[in-house]
Amino acid sequence: MPGSPAPTPQPSEWRIGQGWDSHAFAAGRALWLGGVELPHERGLAGHSDGDVLSHAICDAIFGALGAGDIGSHFPPEDPRWRDASSLHFLREARRIANERGWCIGNVDSTVILSAPKLAPFRAAMRQSLAAVLGVSPDVISVKAKTPEGLPFGGDITMAQAVVLLARTNAE
Repeated sequence: MPGSPAPTPQPSEWRIGQGWDSHAFAAGRALWLGGVELPHERGLAGHSDGDVLSHAICDAIFGALGAGDIGSHFPPEDPRWRDASSLHFLREARRIANERGWCIGNVDSTVILSAPKLAPFRAAMRQSLAAVLGVSPDVISVKAKTPEGLPFGGDITMAQAVVLLARTNAE
């Protein structure tokens, strides 16, 4: 009927997950965010490549699925994940979501760091994440904020993400 509102999705058709991660800066490492290597004098410490943005998105996907967190799927004490690309973790999170009948609806994320500035790399990060997650870059948001004088200053980088999953088929 013209002018009538669109049907409201049933709660079982959508799931939202939230993720968060942080890593300290460390000398002698590359800086990876959203699957893109950024020029910087230090990278992020971590068992894998330390990509806090990809880690936060993984946790958001696993959270929406009720499937634990990144550490339960890729334990840091497991030598297989030493220096691993965090895009591998995202591919696996997507595979698990798809296997369970869910697809990525959208991703909204924020990276908190003092430097480097992310604006020149934002499009590449969105493209990288979209390719791994099997979606258009149009549904990936990567925002950047500075810690605004907080005591940790330039020593760490944090990321948070929210993911909307949409049902692709019945379980």
